[in-house]
Amino acid sequence: MNQKLDILAFGAHPDDVEISAGGMLISEVRQGKKVGIIDLTYGELGTRGTVEIRKEEAANAAQIIGCAVRENLGFKDGFFQNDEAHQLAVIAAIRKYQPEIVLVNSPDDRHPDHGRASALVRESAFLAGLRKIITDKKDGSDAWRPKAIYAYMQFYQFQADFVYDISHVLDEKMACILAHKSQFYDPNSSEPTTVIASEHFKDNLISRASEYGLQAGFRFGEPYKVFRLPGIKSLGDLF
Repeated sequence: MNQKLDILAFGAHPDDVEISAGGMLISEVRQGKKVGIIDLTYGELGTRGTVEIRKEEAANAAQIIGCAVRENLGFKDGFFQNDEAHQLAVIAAIRKYQPEIVLVNSPDDRHPDHGRASALVRESAFLAGLRKIITDKKDGSDAWRPKAIYAYMQFYQFQADFVYDISHVLDEKMACILAHKSQFYDPNSSEPTTVIASEHFKDNLISRASEYGLQAGFRFGEPYKVFRLPGIKSLGDLF
């Protein structure tokens, strides 16, 4: 049975969604929307933490956000491909939850998994609407195509198409990010330092939110990219 969601966010790794789109998801939940997260991998190649630790952290972060569901497709970290087998798995997930909006990784980023995941999910979202594609021995009658796909910004910046106001949920966003505590700065940790585990990474996240918020007239904001030209019925829709 399908469990209808308003927004379904995909991430190549646990914590991708929280870092870049956690504010939007928290805000939308507060407005009564049902949201979910699907991680493509367990981030098993990550320098810090273990699969079991990251599973627990992902569950804790999902609770802070208020996710209705969080799943992991178990793809191979660093080596999953945008091919038929992986597309069918993503198609099945989209059809299962029938989201109106899908969030995806940045199309081009420092980690090669991010761009590959973005293309995989975007292509799968289109294919999910084709009735003749069969998944899980079904007849294709559950075909579903989201109304919109938005990419969240990660390490590399892009020309944002809109900025989402997270001024009122910044603290909660940072809490859901830091729920992935194995991945971020801990002065007592003996694990190797990484880019996101550096002492100033948290400050960088807040600075970026401030920068994009300022450009859009907010205190803090999250930047997003669109893949289809949005339509409006009134100029007031752009305010």
